[in-house]
Amino acid sequence: MGAPKRNRRKYDKPKDIWNLARIKADNALIAEYGLANMHELWKVQSEISRLRGNVRVLLSGSSSHDTSDKIIARMVKFGILENGATLEKVLDITPNAFLERRLQTVVFKKGLARTIKQARQLITHGFIAVNMKRVSIPGYMVTTAEDDKISYYKPIDINVNVKQPEAAKPESAEQEKAQPAEEAVAQ
Repeated sequence: MGAPKRNRRKYDKPKDIWNLARIKADNALIAEYGLANMHELWKVQSEISRLRGNVRVLLSGSSSHDTSDKIIARMVKFGILENGATLEKVLDITPNAFLERRLQTVVFKKGLARTIKQARQLITHGFIAVNMKRVSIPGYMVTTAEDDKISYYKPIDINVNVKQPEAAKPESAEQEKAQPAEEAVAQ
């Protein structure tokens, strides 16, 4: 368990830390899901690696059937797998499945924020609530039961004043533009 004052990292670094292809793929995921840094992605990848290791042990037959039901139930609870999935399906899970269930992504997909980065900002500044409780962690994993209970914690107006298209401008503005042009032609 360890001493509470000695925090340890919750991720494993990739073995090929300077592999350009891996870095580009990771940066694409970071940009798509608005992650702050590589550590957030590595946490997800480490979780998947740990999960796959546990499933491989279960598939080898050295562990109980009860544990496999718990793993599948947990994945169904978070909406990563469908109900009735098998252990083989757990081996096919990608980081995208976990990243889609983060609070930051769910807030953006529900339309509570205009961009993925704004969703992160709203969460960290305390504007988002899950089940009427403020959550300030963008990496919070949202269960399927909590999916409909995400809302604003305090009122906020994030709408931007949209410029009117040229055809929708009032006639007085068009007349003001036309008058100086007519006066120049008359002189």
